[in-house]
Parts: sequence; C-alpha cells; structure tokens
Amino acid sequence: MAITEIVDSYNKYVKKIMDFNEAIALAEWDMRTGAPIKGIKQRSEVVGTLSDEVFKRSTSDEMKGYIDALTDPAVHDQLDLVTRRMVEESQKTYERFINIPSEENKAYVILQSEAQSVWKEAKKNSDFEMLQPYLEKMVAFKRKFIEYWGVKTNKYDALLDLYEPGLTVETIDHVFGKLRKGLIPLVEAVTASKDQPQNAFLTASFPVEKQKALCLHLLKEIGYDFDAGRLDETEHPFEITLNPGDVRVTTNYQENDFISTVLGTIHEGGHALYEQHISRELVGTPLCEGTSMGIHESQSLFFENFIGRSKAFWSCHYEELKKYANGQFDDVSLDDFYRAINVSRPSFIRTLADELTYPLHIMVRYDIEKGLFNGDLSVKDLPSVWNEKMNEYLGITPTNDREGVLQDIHWPGGDFGYFPSYALGYVYAAQFKNTMIKDVPDFDARVSSGNLEVVTEWLSKHIHQFGRLKKPLEILNDTTGEGPNPDYLLNELSKKYSDIYRL
Repeated sequence: MAITEIVDSYNKYVKKIMDFNEAIALAEWDMRTGAPIKGIKQRSEVVGTLSDEVFKRSTSDEMKGYIDALTDPAVHDQLDLVTRRMVEESQKTYERFINIPSEENKAYVILQSEAQSVWKEAKKNSDFEMLQPYLEKMVAFKRKFIEYWGVKTNKYDALLDLYEPGLTVETIDHVFGKLRKGLIPLVEAVTASKDQPQNAFLTASFPVEKQKALCLHLLKEIGYDFDAGRLDETEHPFEITLNPGDVRVTTNYQENDFISTVLGTIHEGGHALYEQHISRELVGTPLCEGTSMGIHESQSLFFENFIGRSKAFWSCHYEELKKYANGQFDDVSLDDFYRAINVSRPSFIRTLADELTYPLHIMVRYDIEKGLFNGDLSVKDLPSVWNEKMNEYLGITPTNDREGVLQDIHWPGGDFGYFPSYALGYVYAAQFKNTMIKDVPDFDARVSSGNLEVVTEWLSKHIHQFGRLKKPLEILNDTTGEGPNPDYLLNELSKKYSDIYRL
C-alpha cells in the first residue's frame, strides 16, 4: 500500500476516535450543567461505553499497524509535520493504555462520573466520608495504571505528564520554591499594610439576571465568539470543547459576590478563546486541542488577571458596569473600584482567591498529590493534611471540609497531576505578557480603548493556532526564548501590589 493510502486510512481511523470524543464531551457537559440527578447513573454508563470504544480503537491491532507503518524511518521522514505529530500522539496513547485491561478502563471511567456526582452532595453537606470510598478507589486505579505504564522511579512524574508533558517534579519544585520564597513575604507585607483598600461595596446584592447580561457582554468584549459557543450555569465553572466551532463555557452566579462571577467567567472565556482559535486544519485530529493544561491556564489567567483585574480594562468598561448594577458604584471612583477588586487576603476557596495568594493554594494541592503517589499519605488523611498545609502556606485553617478538601472537583474526576498546571500557567502568562509588550508597547492603551483584538491576534499567532502541533515547552521557548521562569510573575505582582497597598 502506498504511503498516501496508509496516511489517508489512518486519518479516517483517527477521525472516528475524535467523533467519539466529541460525543463524550457533549454527554459530560450535559451531566455537569443540568442533567437530572436520577439520570446520572445511566448517563455514566453511556459515557463509559463510548470511552471504552475510544480505548479499544486507540489500542487496537489496527492502530498498532498504523503506528508501526508510519514510524518506520523510511516512511516517517516523508510525512508532513501534522501527520508526524498525530502519529506521535497516537503512539503515546497506545503505549500508555495498551497494558490496561479494557474492563478496568471502563470501570474507571464510570467511577469518574459517579464520583463527580457524589462530590456535589458531599460538598453540599461538608461530608468527606461520603466521598472518601470513591477517592480511595480513584487513587487505587491511578496507582495501578502507573504500574501498568511501567513507571518505577518518580510515580508522580507520570501523572504530571498527562497534563504538562515535559515537566517533572524536579522542575516544578524549583519553580514553586522560588515562587513561594517571593510570595510569602509579599503576602505578609500586604496583610500588614496600614492602607487597606475598602471593598465592602462589592458584596451588595447584584441580581443574577443582571450578572448574566454583564457576563455575556464582557465575553463578547474579550472576543469570545457566541456563534461558536454558549454560556451556561454550573456548580464549578469550566470550559469544554466539542470542536473549535462549539466551545462552551459555564459560570457560577453569586448574588453577593458578583466580581468573582465576572472574573471567573472571563477566566473560562480565556480558555475558550484558545480553543476557538485553533487552526481548522487540525479539526478531526488529536492535535485539535490545547497543547497542555499549563499553556491552557496561561490563557485563562492572562485574561482573568492581566486583563480582567487591570485598571486599563475597567477604565473602558466601568461606566458600562454601572448600567447593570443597582447603583452601588455610583459614588465609587474607578481607582477605588480597581483597588477593591484586587484586595488580597488569605482565603479558603481557590477559585475565589486573589491573584497574589492563588499560587499558594496550588502548592497545598501539589504537596498533597506528591504525598499520595510518591509518599505514604492515605486518602483518609486528606482533610487533616489539607488543613495543616493551608495553615503553613496561608496562615488560615478551614472550619469545615466544604471550604477545605471538598472544594474542588478535580480529584473526584481523577485529575491527579492537574493542579500544578494552574500555577505554572500563571508563570507562563507573565512570561507571555513580558514578551507581548515588546511587540505591543501600547498594551495598556489598547486595553483602555477596548481594542483587545491586537492582544488576541498576538496570542493566536504565537500560541492558539498550533493546538498540540507544538509541545508546551516548545511554545514557551519559541515565544519567550526561555523555559519556565517565575521572575516575571514575581515582578508583576510586586509592582502591582506595592502600588495598590502603597508599600
């Protein structure tokens, strides 16, 4: 068979896998946004069945045949870049899952859906014991999978590779250590400042319907394409991609904390902009998605913090905000509003944390995950260890598990190794901004005028369009000229908070 015929057949085979994945994403979106609770168990079975098909096709003899044929040196060198990267991804998936029994993978997928449903009730009731057996099964599955992958040394590295290929515990320990060393004294200085911004006016009642209208407006302003997406409500905000023409975001409306809703929506909008701008040439391939969760988070945090929390952004949109509000900002200056939305205080909830303390929340989870997979930490110990770490890094201790260990959906979803990408993404975002302003020196002026098109075009050119065609560290190095470097983020935060708190 000619090379072109093999490639064409391979492309069609992979396209069917991607079609199954799109159907799975749609089912998962429905379960997390409005599916009746009595239908969750059956829907979980459906997702399990579809995922089993993806698993079987990804590890089939036919897939192995394509991989063997297309990785043959005589053939591989003749392939175009897209096909070579597709084969690399297919081979990585094949090698990761070929030793996992199909029935175990299906049971794991079903457990994911069930655990996430139980988590909602456990969080509502602040009852860790309700979720504990599901987490114990989840961790057991992950440990078994790591054994199937043949990992003998740093087991947590294997989980990191699922979300941030190329990053290791050694690198993250270095980056986080440097970040923590710079953040903790800055947090302490901000907390001790005698010039604390006032922000009580942010907690006044802001009707949900007005919030919805405001969020729709601001998503459009940052460039989100509603012809290729939609905004819905859920317990834990997320973005999900069916394909670049259908990229959905959700938010959680809080009547007495509208700014968290707004910033959370902009955050998910940043994720969505990434996915909407991936080259259409990659549709139907495993390359048609963000290259890593760290790069993904760099985009959401770029828009949430460097745009949504900036004075430049609100100098353009503050008067518009007043039209949606109940008059609570009529006597509040733009400067006071800006300082208020950037108040920094150690708090319990990661998704509501200010940008200064946010990375410390991630470090709590990172330490715990390393303990679960590289140490001797048990699931039953999670609540107490969580509280100890919160006190160590943030100086506060949760009073219940709802505001502690149960606040995130990631572990019930099996996403161990995911959390570090949040803080890494923040580091990347600062590096991207530092590079961007060299090309767009009038960055603040552009944002103040409401012209974010030049920003999204720059991000699309250097990051978005490539999807997984480029690996995460490749994008970072090609764009900024260096690997992960927390200095830019520390400089950004030091300058900003020294100004806000008049240090």
